[in-house]
Amino acid sequence: MKAAVITFPGSNCDRDLAMAFEGVGADVTRVWHKDTELPAGTDIVGIPGGFSFGDYLRCGAIAARSPIARAITGFAAGGGHVLGICNGFQVLVEMGLLPGALLRNANLKYICKPVALRVETTDSAFTAGYGAGAQITVPIAHHDGNYTADAETLARLQGDGRVAFRYVENPNGSAADIAGILSENRRVLGMMPHPERAFSAVHGGTDGRAMFQGLIGAFAPA
Repeated sequence: MKAAVITFPGSNCDRDLAMAFEGVGADVTRVWHKDTELPAGTDIVGIPGGFSFGDYLRCGAIAARSPIARAITGFAAGGGHVLGICNGFQVLVEMGLLPGALLRNANLKYICKPVALRVETTDSAFTAGYGAGAQITVPIAHHDGNYTADAETLARLQGDGRVAFRYVENPNGSAADIAGILSENRRVLGMMPHPERAFSAVHGGTDGRAMFQGLIGAFAPA
């Protein structure tokens, strides 16, 4: 599997995400936001957490208009896999690759702690490594993770089985306890929790590793 990890000014989890991909055997290329093309043969794009462009305007709004953004949207339109974590989720929403918006946390405070998630679907390369209904623990670290969408969009996400993860105990006010959602073709995942920070035992937990192992499995030769 060939992974491209994007770095914006203010990204702070790009190295962590690259190491998680490398930890399951992926060939990783780091891509700067001013690049205009993805590396040839890219299988998956990873958009990391952090504070791209200092979270000015709206979180992810400037990053979504960086030179590399057009290549990412074209890659996704062509059926490519894209994983956006935390700020990466915000960027995907601003790019229009996922519906809804990420608002300020309901308690108006930055939250950084491990949280329990429930795996809502295994019907994606991102979640195939988990059991249906499994409960996992993954850290969050965000100030604007309160997912919201209109009633019609929420009904469609839930009816189509596109909610990938829900919070067991909602930390930020997200509608329907949503922690992560999938695109219509199930090849784009945006999530606020950080699976790359629950990859190794030295992180205090390894529940995030199954996501990256599942991705490797999805791209393994038949």
